[in-house]
Amino acid sequence: MTKITAIIPTLNEEIHIAEAIKSVSFADEIIVIDSFSTDKTLEIAATYNVKIIKREFDDFSSQKNYAISQASNPWIYILDADERVTPQVEKEILEAVQNPQDYVGFYVRRRFYFAGEVIKYCGWQRDKVIRLFLKEKCKYQGVVHETIISDGKFGFFKNKIEHYSYKNYDHFIAKLNHYATLRAKDLNLKEEKVNLYHLLIKPPIRFFIHYIIRLGFLDGYLGFFLAKTQAYAVYTRYVKLWLLNRKIE
Repeated sequence: MTKITAIIPTLNEEIHIAEAIKSVSFADEIIVIDSFSTDKTLEIAATYNVKIIKREFDDFSSQKNYAISQASNPWIYILDADERVTPQVEKEILEAVQNPQDYVGFYVRRRFYFAGEVIKYCGWQRDKVIRLFLKEKCKYQGVVHETIISDGKFGFFKNKIEHYSYKNYDHFIAKLNHYATLRAKDLNLKEEKVNLYHLLIKPPIRFFIHYIIRLGFLDGYLGFFLAKTQAYAVYTRYVKLWLLNRKIE
């Protein structure tokens, strides 16, 4: 029987880690790769049958690729700590690894929650990620929104996993700020320079995309809030890049 290794990257995920581990209990091996959490993440994880790896975080791709290199099994399932595999998706995963039909990996769609409420629009209605794939055929690349590169083809699962990405406003802003910092550093390494377009035009465009084009207005006040915060994230990214351009941090 083909076996699966589930990988859960963590940093201070004490509120999520137990349920995340339980949701991939079908896996033959579970690896928690931790970026030196300062809360109870590892203490909780250690109560389960998991392999714990501690590694200093440099970027998302490197972190995941390292964990994949430590996996014992040919199939990898990557699970963010704030995601939950549903029984329906678990069934699809187990069927896929036994009969992949020439696919090297599979996309899964996510049902997005914010502060306990389902967000149906704002662009998240099309949210999909590659989560199950063959270790020898796929590799991550990219600093922030990492992607998988492969010369093979990918299938799609019919059902959705649950994605509890942000528990409150402070958590949301902290994550966006973290991503903005990583993205600014990446752009700075590519020698991209900031101009007025980045600061004055791109943020309103991002708001328009999420609120109008991606139907965020149908999510009511939360849709307006999320679209506005996405615009703020773009603005923050380029302010950080502007500072990096001038070697000011």
